[in-house]
Amino acid sequence: MKIERFAVSLLVLLLFSQTLFAQQKRPLTHQDYDQWESLGSQKISKNGQWVGFQVNPQDGDGRIEIFSFKNPNQRQLIPRGQSYLFTPDDKFAVGKIGVEKDTLYALKLKKTKKDDLPADSLFIYNLAENKLEKLPRVKSFATPEEAGSWVAIHFEKEKKEKTSKETETDSTKKVEKQKKTDGTLLRVRKLDGSVSYDFERVKSYGFSKNGEFLQYQLAEEDTLDNAAIYILNLASGESRLISEGMTSYSDVTFSPQAKYLAYVSTDDSTKAKKPYYSLFITESKGGEVEELVTKGSEGLMANGIVSADGNIRFSEDETRLFFGVSPDYVDYGYENDTTILDEDRVSLDIWGWQDSEIQPMQLKNKSREEKFSYLATIDLATDKITQLADLEVKNVSLESKIEREFGIAWTDAPYRINYSWDVQIGRDLYLVDFKTGSKTLIEKDVSGFPSISPEGKYLYWYDSRDSSWVAYNLAQKSKINLTKDLPFAFYEELHDSPSLPGSYGSAGWLAGDEAFLVYDRFDIWKIDPKSPAAAVNLTQGAGRKTNTVFRRQDLDREERSIDPKSQLLLTAFNEQTKDAGYFMGSFDGKSTPKQLIMSAHRYFGLTKAEESTEVILNKSTYAESPDLYLADLTFKNLKKVSNLNPQQAGVNWGSVELVDYLTNDGEPLQGLLFKPENFDASKKYPMMVYFYERNSDGLHNYRSPAPSASTINIPYFVSNDYLVFVPDIKYDLGLPGPSAYNCIIPGVQSLIARGYVDADNMAIQGQSWGGYQVAYLITQTNMFKAAGAGAPVVNMTSAYGGIRWGTGMSRMFQYEQTQSRIGGTLWEKPVYYIENSPLFFMDRVKTPVLIMHNDEDGSVPWYQGIEMFMALKRLNQPAWLLQYNGEDHNLVQRKNRKDLSVRLSQFFDHYLKGAPAPLWMSEGLPAVQKGKTLKYELEQ
Repeated sequence: MKIERFAVSLLVLLLFSQTLFAQQKRPLTHQDYDQWESLGSQKISKNGQWVGFQVNPQDGDGRIEIFSFKNPNQRQLIPRGQSYLFTPDDKFAVGKIGVEKDTLYALKLKKTKKDDLPADSLFIYNLAENKLEKLPRVKSFATPEEAGSWVAIHFEKEKKEKTSKETETDSTKKVEKQKKTDGTLLRVRKLDGSVSYDFERVKSYGFSKNGEFLQYQLAEEDTLDNAAIYILNLASGESRLISEGMTSYSDVTFSPQAKYLAYVSTDDSTKAKKPYYSLFITESKGGEVEELVTKGSEGLMANGIVSADGNIRFSEDETRLFFGVSPDYVDYGYENDTTILDEDRVSLDIWGWQDSEIQPMQLKNKSREEKFSYLATIDLATDKITQLADLEVKNVSLESKIEREFGIAWTDAPYRINYSWDVQIGRDLYLVDFKTGSKTLIEKDVSGFPSISPEGKYLYWYDSRDSSWVAYNLAQKSKINLTKDLPFAFYEELHDSPSLPGSYGSAGWLAGDEAFLVYDRFDIWKIDPKSPAAAVNLTQGAGRKTNTVFRRQDLDREERSIDPKSQLLLTAFNEQTKDAGYFMGSFDGKSTPKQLIMSAHRYFGLTKAEESTEVILNKSTYAESPDLYLADLTFKNLKKVSNLNPQQAGVNWGSVELVDYLTNDGEPLQGLLFKPENFDASKKYPMMVYFYERNSDGLHNYRSPAPSASTINIPYFVSNDYLVFVPDIKYDLGLPGPSAYNCIIPGVQSLIARGYVDADNMAIQGQSWGGYQVAYLITQTNMFKAAGAGAPVVNMTSAYGGIRWGTGMSRMFQYEQTQSRIGGTLWEKPVYYIENSPLFFMDRVKTPVLIMHNDEDGSVPWYQGIEMFMALKRLNQPAWLLQYNGEDHNLVQRKNRKDLSVRLSQFFDHYLKGAPAPLWMSEGLPAVQKGKTLKYELEQ
């Protein structure tokens, strides 16, 4: 009996202590953001024996952790480590060590000169011997990409030592003045330190992929023309001068097997308006330097010269070199007229109706157009130059590995004038012969972006106008519709805008171009272009039957085609439950996919070792940080090897659940409901409602506490005892506002019916498209006590004719084809524009509004926020407009993000929790006080 009483007492004490501990958990504060961690630079060595990752707080010093796959408990921690890699031989890890942020901040407060600030260091970690070496004041480093055990270390300039004045007995003695140069010391050494070469005055450098050679360039000293380029033979240690005395060297490139080194150079003055460049080549192991192409070389386009802005590429067999050509500079006279003062020069933009692009877009793309180069090639055996791109067909696409004598060329020039309102313009597609430069028209006005199949037998693309995948047989010169006769849609089934629907993508081609793997909404199909109707459903329809989306997991980043004898690893995501995992399929399609792992988590970031079956991946839920796990391709024993954010255990966090409800027109929808920790269904909670199209698939996404770029931080509000509801929205064309109402309001009402939502204290908040919907909703209902609208379009009639200054594009396309979903011009559908514009109904608004719209917004015209604010001010309705100076659509600067976070929480706490108003709300912030106070203080 005593034992039983003791057990009961112990149980009660345990339960009490757990309850007490839970009660002791604190809510998140704005001061928590900086310490919250995330993973980065997750790597596994080629042999699968070593793993590393970087842990970064949002603000502060991070670290790198490196360990053995088989023994992850013993690891090397490198404080402030960053930008690291495993060497090709899997023997070392090399990376940089940053300067301590607090130290750097303190020195900047003291106005320390830039040259006197501390610099980054380099670490070289011997994996097998567990030895760590550090080198100070490192600017950059590199290792060979594919082979070799070398590292190149580029050091910062040496600090000038300050010495006391010495008495000089010989008054005629002079100290030699140090020559000015941008070059610094480059050390090239074996990773184990057994061999080392030092080179002074180096400006830039680079290894050949195979690790046999390194090229380095010397910077000029003072005004001397002594820039130079060298090749270092890493095996012999011989450093060979390639060229010197030229004004500049650029685009220095080794061929794939390092047989050649090519570069672009000029000896024209750096002040020349248009320097003339030449293309040079030499054999890496020795030999003369040959000038391959220069001004006037036969084969270039008319008036063409070698471009310094091109991108040198070699074919894989090293027989062909590709380079850029630009038109020679044209002097129009006015620009270089020295008889005109700058103050008298005319500066204007002329908008012409016949222009293919409007002036803002031309100005935005001016630098790119000035540097545009037209692709050409030279046969290294015959020195024959062939111009591939020209003024009529500007674009030639090269594959990642150039193994064929032809490529794809295209132009959208005939259709470009429509781009301001039709972002789905077509392009004329050609096949270009690298030997002759001749172009063969494949098809005009193609709707899609063609690629070449691995064996070069087909071109293929998704035709959005036909909502199907097509292939073009190059031998037979015939077009094949791959999916039109199959029983399911290969376009996005949930597409709900006036634009053409996109595809679900493809997995690639089987070896020999034998079949093409393509996705429908749920399943994977194997299609033989020779008989598309006989396509095989590799997943046997299991995806559609179970609402599970199957996709092939790529295990080889260098893969060109898919080996049908290899494993078919599939990712899986259930659209209904949001569970995820991995399955094993087969390329013959004779069996349904076999489950390896499936759970109520998000899985992502899977990376396989190149030479073994070991993998690393991330796994998360709303409550579990996306930590790193070790596994093999069976996924039987996932081992967690990181421990992000242990401080979360002491914070009121919360949970998330999937909510099913019906829209006003009876359509089923889902949403996410976030609840505070220790949620009590008998209580009434204030509720925030946030939305932006569809979000329910993110059920298991971890959401870090972070200062706001534009929207409420969900963990912060949940931790501070709010419910947060995120409903999905489906749209009817022409009715974006009513569609939002019909989807959001029923979802909110379904939660109110559960009894734990304080219906008198609810708010909505959204940014951009979400900000528009907030503005619309408060003209239709007064059920929300407060609203936050970021960058809202409130007047579609004025916004329609505006410019997206970030791209220079007209906003017409947005209303006619994409997100705004009106589906016609302003003069075709004026009533739709007006009825979907909240501005015309602002007199109905009774909800206090916090607007954020920044004065350099490149997406939504800033005047939209002003129109909303001025209407509410005119109507004497409570409204505040936050305008962050110099910020774009979403806040970038962390100081501003922190500020917005404080103001969002103060605003909603005041209206939904009855907290005192901050002074910035009650008194405002007069311009004369700008920069002097933030007025976060609460009213007494």
